[in-house]
Amino acid sequence: QVQLVESGGGLVQAGGSLRLSCAASGRTFSRYAMGWFRQAPGKEREFVAAIRWSGGSTYYNDSVKGRFTISRDNAKNTVYLQMNSLKPEDTAVYYCAAAPSVAYKVEGLYDYWGQGTQVTVSS
Repeated sequence: QVQLVESGGGLVQAGGSLRLSCAASGRTFSRYAMGWFRQAPGKEREFVAAIRWSGGSTYYNDSVKGRFTISRDNAKNTVYLQMNSLKPEDTAVYYCAAAPSVAYKVEGLYDYWGQGTQVTVSS
């Protein structure tokens, strides 16, 4: 069982940066692949980024590639999403999720989800 709690969301101007954190409970965190998803008002939830359990491989949605960086610290049971050069279209609720193996952008393969953190980017 893994419980996930996101933090770090907020209001930022376009061009600014935020770092989201996702703290996980459970001793098996390091065995899970982790992902970030987001859902904007009136839209379906979409994949943002994912990272393997070892942190050796990362994957990104094309819309955030070069601006966002996913990373993890297994000693701290935490995964991060560094978001730079934010745009108004990045406004959404951001969720972290855990999967027992590499799940990439397939939501159905993620077993555990956080409650989400709001990111709002003003123009």
